[in-house]
Amino acid sequence: MSDTGVLFLGIIAFGVLLMAATQVFAIVAGIRLAKRVDQIATQLDQDIKPLLANLTALTNDAARTAALAAKQVERFDQVFAELTARVDEALTAAQSFVTGPAKQGMAIFAGVSALIDSFRGLREATRRRQASRPVADEEESLFIG
Repeated sequence: MSDTGVLFLGIIAFGVLLMAATQVFAIVAGIRLAKRVDQIATQLDQDIKPLLANLTALTNDAARTAALAAKQVERFDQVFAELTARVDEALTAAQSFVTGPAKQGMAIFAGVSALIDSFRGLREATRRRQASRPVADEEESLFIG
């Protein structure tokens, strides 16, 4: 072999050694990266599990609260409907009272008022007659017979 052949062979050997070192470095870096990713995944899993548990508990509480609110709204609606029905019944009873016995009472009151007015009319008529009689009574007292 000639010196140039040995030189090229040395350069090739050096290149192969450099490539092998680069590959070993890449493998070590890959292993380190894999360990770091595994640590990050483990830490993330540890951090996220309680967060997910809290989120699940919060969601369950929100669902329970919504269910209670819906029940309260239903109760309020039921009470309001009952109140409306009772007010309607009271108004109906008041209206029937006004149109029934109250009308009769007003008619009786009007009759009594008319009776009182007729007595007043008779009294005034009697007063008018008596007012016109004294003139006649004076004439009769003057009459000697």
